[in-house]
This record gives sequence, structure tokens and C-alpha cells, in this order.
Amino acid sequence: MPAACEQERILSVTELTDRMRRTLEGTFPFVWVRGEIGELSFPGSGHVYFTLKDAGAQLQCVWFRDRQMRGRNFDPLTGEIFAEPRPDPVRLLRQGSELFCAGQISVYGPRGRYQLIVELVQAGGQGLLAQAFEERKQALATRGFFAAERKRPLPACPSRVALVTSPAGAAIHDFMELASVRGLGAEVRLFPVRVQGEGAAGQICRALDEINRQAWAQVVVIIRGGGSLEDLWCFNEEDVATAIFSSKIPVLAGIGHEVDVTLADMTADVRAATPSHAAQLLWPLRREYWQRLDELSLALERARQGWLQRQEDRLQRCERALRLCSPARRLEGAALQWQQWQQRLLQAGERLLRDRELRLQHHQERLRALTGPGRLAHLQQRLALLEQKFGNAAHLMVRGREQVVRDCTRDLARLGQEAVSRRGHELECLELRLAACNPLAPLGRGYAVVRTAEGRVLSSTGQGSAGQDVRILLRDGELEARVTAVHPYDGQGGEHV
Repeated sequence: MPAACEQERILSVTELTDRMRRTLEGTFPFVWVRGEIGELSFPGSGHVYFTLKDAGAQLQCVWFRDRQMRGRNFDPLTGEIFAEPRPDPVRLLRQGSELFCAGQISVYGPRGRYQLIVELVQAGGQGLLAQAFEERKQALATRGFFAAERKRPLPACPSRVALVTSPAGAAIHDFMELASVRGLGAEVRLFPVRVQGEGAAGQICRALDEINRQAWAQVVVIIRGGGSLEDLWCFNEEDVATAIFSSKIPVLAGIGHEVDVTLADMTADVRAATPSHAAQLLWPLRREYWQRLDELSLALERARQGWLQRQEDRLQRCERALRLCSPARRLEGAALQWQQWQQRLLQAGERLLRDRELRLQHHQERLRALTGPGRLAHLQQRLALLEQKFGNAAHLMVRGREQVVRDCTRDLARLGQEAVSRRGHELECLELRLAACNPLAPLGRGYAVVRTAEGRVLSSTGQGSAGQDVRILLRDGELEARVTAVHPYDGQGGEHV
């Protein structure tokens, strides 16, 4: 359902109460409240129910049993561990007494009322210090001291570290022990300061100013062991928070135990839960370096193999390209193409010669068929066949009519003789025409054919020259001669030029 429709629909009491509870818990996840105890009850469950009131309002509070025991052996606000269990904190609850209570605002659905789920209870005297802490925190937050966007990341594996702490505390021992194992030769300069009591805040501010003035360090580390709220109060001073905020070098704060929260922690670029944790944030374990080195070595080897493979592929491509473009290969291609063209030319010449020979044979056969003696024999054979056919037909048709047969036979004989005569005359004409077409016939009348030594026929005096060897073809043979002089005609009267 869209948000607009969801807001317009009618809510049940439970739904509305759940929304109010989520809103209050999200808005007030942890809050300090000061007031005077009004109604107070101790049911058999061990939980404590009371009200905090002032002149204008009252607040329902519930302190569950499991949360009451947290303050017996250590202070949940400061993280201070007590040698002996403290008195039961429930004894602080007296009707009419002033208390500082910290916890979460929530809604109790069955009664439809909001209440404070108490986490910490402190008497009025100590609560004043907590109230001052809360007021100062609000003021610094307004000035942007805790803004996440202004905080800087720590340098990776710093080699120059400025350490601000007490040289006599246990915190420096824990930090330096881990630094020797993880630091890999990092240089740590100690700037000794007091970490609690009068004058501690001023020394911390001067140490931060000196570190920024030297501009040597890559990161500033402020550490201290756990303690009560009063012991850690120097790190809640506004001057210390301002010095950290103004530092040009990233600041790592590891003050107290994990539950300890000071204004210096909140202002620093990075907060560590303990001094040991601060060293862990600066330098990873050496085995992580080895693992990272192995990963980088493998990556480098893969990159090297990839580069070599790419170069080898490139070299092979260049070699193939060089072979394709080399002059020797181009000459080989040209020679092969020349051989192909030569072979094709020879084949074309052979085909042309065969075609000319076939055409010449065909013409010769046709000429023999037209002029040979077989033609007359064929005609005579056909004539004999016709005579036989006519004789047979006449014998069958005119049997009994002898006179008619004789007349027809006589006429047929006459006609046959005339046809033979005609055919003989045609044959003589063909023989004469054939003799006239014979290129060698003029040789019988005294003519001759003159050819060069190479076989070329000379048809003009312009084709010959003095001293040239010629061959003279006659009717019955050839003569070999040499031209002694050339006398061309003038083309008009037949005179020599």
C-alpha cells in the first residue's frame, strides 16, 4: 500500500501504539533524566517501578532485575572494575531522593503510556558530573565536532606514530607490545602527559600542539586505561576536544574500556575500544602481510604470463603478416601466375590448331565428295537401280500388252541414254571446274610459284630483295635460286622502272 494510503487508513490502537513506540525508541535510544523519586514499588519479581518528577511533570520508570546487577562488580558508565562488589544499587532508591537515571524511552502497550527503561542509576552528586558531560556533548555536537563527514581515515600501515599517554600506565605497555609484533619497524615517539587529575587536560592540549607543529607524525594516538568517570574527566574537557578537532594530523583515540565513551573519543577521527585495539587498527597482523604478498606474487605471475602470451601472439601475427608481404613470397606468386598464364596460352594455341585442322579436314572431305570418281559410280548405281525398278514395274504392269511395253522400254532406254549423256556432260563440266580451281594447274602451262626459304609466297617484287634465296615451284618439281636483281613495273606500259 502507498504511504499516502497507509497514513489515511484507520489504525487500530495496537498499530498506533507500535508506531509511537518505534518513534520514541528511535528518537531517544539513550537519554539521561534527572528528577526526584515519587511513587516507588518493589514487587516480588525483583523489578523496580518508580516515577521521576519535578515541578512540572513526572515520568514512569521501570528498572528490570537483570539490569540492576550490572553495577555490582563494574561501573557500566565508565567501565571501572571494582575489587569488591559494590552495595546493591537498589538501595539508592528512596522516596524523595534525587537521582540521575539513564536509559531508553519506550511505550508500554497494555497501559498505553510511555516510560523510561532504566539502564543506570546514580546518586545526585555523581549525576551532576554526568549531566555536565551530556550538556557539553550537546554543545560540541552543535559545533560539528562529531560530524562523520569531517573525520579522516587512518593512513595504511603508518611508519611514524605520535603516542600521547602516560609512560607509567599499563596502556603504553599493551600498545607497544602489539606495535613490536605488528608495526614492522614503525617509529613511535612518546609524548608523555598526565591522563587524569589536575593539569592533565592542559598537558594533552600542549602535546597535540607540539605534534602538529613538528608535522612529523602520520597519525596521533591518544590512549589510556579504564577508570571511573572522574578519572577520565580530563578527556571530557572542552579544550582537549578542541585540540583534537583542530589537529591537522588524523587522531586515533583509545581511552578506557569498550564501554567508556569520552568527548575525546567522539571527536577523534577514529575511536578504538581499548589501547590494544588502537594498535590493531594501525597495523594488521604480519601473516596478513604474507598472505597479501602471496596474492600479489600470484597476481604478478599471472600478469607476466598474460603479457608474455600477448607478446607471443603479437609476434606470431607479425610473422604471418611478414610472410604474406615478403618480396620472396610475392615473387613466388608472380612466377606461379606466369606459369599459369603460359600454360593457358599453350592450351589455347593447341585448341586453335586442332580447330583449324578439323576445319581443313572437313573442307577436304566435302571437296572429295563433290569431285571424286565415287560420285559418278554412285550416280550410275542409282541409275541401274532405277532401270531395274522400272523394268520390274513394266514387266508386272504390261504383261499381255507387249507393244506398250516395248514402246515404254524404248522410250525408257532413250530417256536413260539422254540422262546418261546429260550426266556425263555435267561430270565433264565439274571436272573442268575442278581443274580450273586446282592451284597447281597453271604450273602445267609454264607458270611457277616463287617462295622464300621460309615458305612465304612472293606475289610482288616489293616482297623480294637482291641476294635473297628463293624456291621456285614448277609442274614437276622445285628449283632453288637466288635473286640477283629486282625490276618492278611502272604499272602503265609494262616498262621497268
